[in-house]
Amino acid sequence: KPRGLICSCDDGQGATIFDCLKGIKERIVPIGRLDKDSEGLLLLSDDGDLVNKLTHPKFLHKKEYIVEVAGVVNRQVLDLLRSRMVIDGYRIQPAEVEYIECEPERRNGQQLHILRFILMEGRNLQIRKMCAKAGLRVLHLMRVAINDLRLPEDMLPGEWRDIEI
Repeated sequence: KPRGLICSCDDGQGATIFDCLKGIKERIVPIGRLDKDSEGLLLLSDDGDLVNKLTHPKFLHKKEYIVEVAGVVNRQVLDLLRSRMVIDGYRIQPAEVEYIECEPERRNGQQLHILRFILMEGRNLQIRKMCAKAGLRVLHLMRVAINDLRLPEDMLPGEWRDIEI
């Protein structure tokens, strides 16, 4: 999914992921969502049972994200991001958060950092809200994997492929 598109069958709110899927005759639906400002791996299916198995929280599917943030990242911030924060009145499951690297440049005077998040649930805007609580600003968020299914490195935003699960 490219940035700027919404994960919806309703185009009343703007351009949707279905604008990238011209020529598909089956009625397909997104399996999970990525917010408009995020990009990355998005599964779509016409199989309702599969959609349920891949979206229901009881199945505990791992979703991996690479996130570029601006701000101060230290042990205290990482511990907070890994904790059972309260987001929108709900205590989230702990996330795996790994510090990947510090970017050499700064944006608006703030240091840039790359983090890897692995979530077992996917609350609305969860990573963005977690980062905001930790004093970080998300600059780029990309989902790179769902369980063992990884986004191919050669796949461009808006491209899609048929897969067998």
